Amino acid sequence: MKVFEGRVAAAGGEGKDPVNEAMIRHWCEAMGDTSPAYRGPEAIAPPTMLQVWTMGGLSGHEGRARAYDELLALLDGAGYTSVVATDCEQEYLRPLRPGDTITFDAVIESVSALKKTKLGSGHFVTTRMDVRAGGELAGTHRFRILKYAPANGEPTVRRQQKARPRPVVNRDNAGFWDGVAEHRLLIQRCTACDMLRFPWLPGCNACGGQEWDTVEASGEGTVYSYVVMHHPPFPAFDPPYAVGLVELAEGVRIISNVVGVPCDRVRIGMAVRLEFLRADEELELPVFRAVEGGAADSGSEA
Repeated sequence: MKVFEGRVAAAGGEGKDPVNEAMIRHWCEAMGDTSPAYRGPEAIAPPTMLQVWTMGGLSGHEGRARAYDELLALLDGAGYTSVVATDCEQEYLRPLRPGDTITFDAVIESVSALKKTKLGSGHFVTTRMDVRAGGELAGTHRFRILKYAPANGEPTVRRQQKARPRPVVNRDNAGFWDGVAEHRLLIQRCTACDMLRFPWLPGCNACGGQEWDTVEASGEGTVYSYVVMHHPPFPAFDPPYAVGLVELAEGVRIISNVVGVPCDRVRIGMAVRLEFLRADEELELPVFRAVEGGAADSGSEA
């Protein structure tokens, strides 16, 4: 498989759409990003949208090189038939602006030796994409997948329960965790523009103001989105369990566990209420309990 390293995965690819305001607006709405840098006559695209402009959609791209397909076929033939995306790395060299035309090239950067994971044994395949705007290099995008042979279905040996990971507490978010210790969920509020923000940040992402105070959340909210975690089984967590993106009554969103109902009954739009979970002697965490009879749509497991 090492002979595939350095071979072209895509050449002369073209973005199906130029950088445009509509996609930027949809992205910002989905992410809750209100930065003024992404709207108006001098708007730029959020840097993390770099890959968006290269996506082929359901119909895909026609310009993918044969080498990438041959590599995946080789792995399939060896029994590594399952795939999971593991991570990506991006580097931004210049901002993208509405009207920029996007082209890209990709290369197979590396194929790992056989690795054993909790999903099964397999190989990590990394591709690097160079993204250009008007012919000028705008950024690079490394994308890594694991092609693996699923474990044989042997029951997982449950390890002794371990303590939950400790949150990273620093000068920017210490006030939030002080509030949790008092069973209060505190939201930052910019004193310049009154914009609420969560998670805690050192400055306002709406106006750039550096001064702020806090308001205490009422604890009422709804499930905006969610996933049900099955794999991988992290120590201190007992899958499956629901992780929700909860929209608080105040308008900000927080990620936490949804409890009080089986994870397969969590639904988008479900009403939830804040409570505090004593994870161990040293750690309490905010979680959200489903409200009996709370409204929900017919959404499906994410």
